[in-house]
Amino acid sequence: MTQSATPDIAAGRLRADDLAANFDDVKPPLDRKKALIESSRCYFCHDAPCVEACPTSIDVPNFIRMINTGNTLGAAEEILDANILGGMCARVCPTEILCEDKCVRNTSEDKPVNIGMLQRYAVDHLLQSNHRPFARQKPTGKRVAVVGGGPAGLSCAHALAIHGHDVTIFEARPKLGGLNEYGIAAYKTVNDFAQKEVQFILSIGGISAKTGQALGRDVTLDQLRKDFDAVFLGFGLAGVNALGLADEDKLSGVEDAVAYIADLRQAADKSKLKVGRKVVVIGGGNTAIDISVQTKRLGAEDVTLVYRRGPEHMSATWHEQEFAQVNGVKLKHWARPIRLLGHNGAIKEVEFERTALDDRGQLVGTGETYSILCDQVFKAIGQKLVKDPVNGKARESLDLHGGKIAVNEERKTSLGNVWAGGDCIASGIDLTVQSVEDGKVAARSIDRYLRGK
Repeated sequence: MTQSATPDIAAGRLRADDLAANFDDVKPPLDRKKALIESSRCYFCHDAPCVEACPTSIDVPNFIRMINTGNTLGAAEEILDANILGGMCARVCPTEILCEDKCVRNTSEDKPVNIGMLQRYAVDHLLQSNHRPFARQKPTGKRVAVVGGGPAGLSCAHALAIHGHDVTIFEARPKLGGLNEYGIAAYKTVNDFAQKEVQFILSIGGISAKTGQALGRDVTLDQLRKDFDAVFLGFGLAGVNALGLADEDKLSGVEDAVAYIADLRQAADKSKLKVGRKVVVIGGGNTAIDISVQTKRLGAEDVTLVYRRGPEHMSATWHEQEFAQVNGVKLKHWARPIRLLGHNGAIKEVEFERTALDDRGQLVGTGETYSILCDQVFKAIGQKLVKDPVNGKARESLDLHGGKIAVNEERKTSLGNVWAGGDCIASGIDLTVQSVEDGKVAARSIDRYLRGK
């Protein structure tokens, strides 16, 4: 996290008890009574549209029926068999545009069944018990390298371990978990849940982890292909898009939202995190929403999120946008940054140009400008694949498509024994639940390959 020279960016803006309340669980879990009441609302549809809407195809009516009949462990097994990170997905999935959006009760006169909270109820119940539903098959002697310990890598590793293959996860950061550990708002995943889920996955056996091992720095794709029978790439997107403005890297107070969120998630004492009084966030996705709300909850007096298009174009869902506004974040649309203005080496103002769509639907500037005073700016305009660590000086290079790794429907890359999944592939869907599905699909394909099928 950048250490700013401006006194307007400071730590300790709120008392410890206020910070604790602000970063407590934003969605308190259901108790048994509420879970039974909510589960009774399900129609248990035969051809349930909620199942079709789930990227991991969880049998939603079946697990809800199990909760309703008192078989909570069975419900959790049903969920985890389809989505091994079902606990985290229950917390962070945009259910409002996936399963719950397609719920037959989702009408103007009614509301959808709270599928996400019921899923969390079941999985949390299992994780808090000593029940371990998965057993590892007889070892095959085959070895697989998984690069990246995030949702895609963990999902792939667990599925391969069940089939008896030995898996080694290479993770660049000190902990496994990926975005679940480093990139999600702290109030969405409290009590170190990401690591509890990681430990549950590793408990299957057959999975070892090497942290602090980055592709291109500590290990190479060529070497992994030689040392292992198969390789799965699930390292996400390490690069951060720049604004492309003068002095962007020189002015104090202009920061990367992804890095700040990672620091916040790992902070033992949030009162020591420095935050500005007047914060501007540039972007329109989940990262932009997360950094906006979290800086507000850290004590920023004024937080403004600016997006170049309209609210309907934002990748953050309507639910997330409303959540930001309820938390005091101002959302401004149809404007793009054109100049950063500083004083004594620190950011003091951002100049924006109003935008519009032309007759061809292309985004254009209108020439009309306005400025927002600030002492801290967060860039949250997306991430990108860092190509050099992927291909570098490799004898054979991976095919890329749209700036990401190209794969087929089985998540197979252009190289003979290499698969990929998660945000680093060109799937068009950057969601935790989709990354889990990528890892699961790739594991099935890798297993067939290792068995000569």
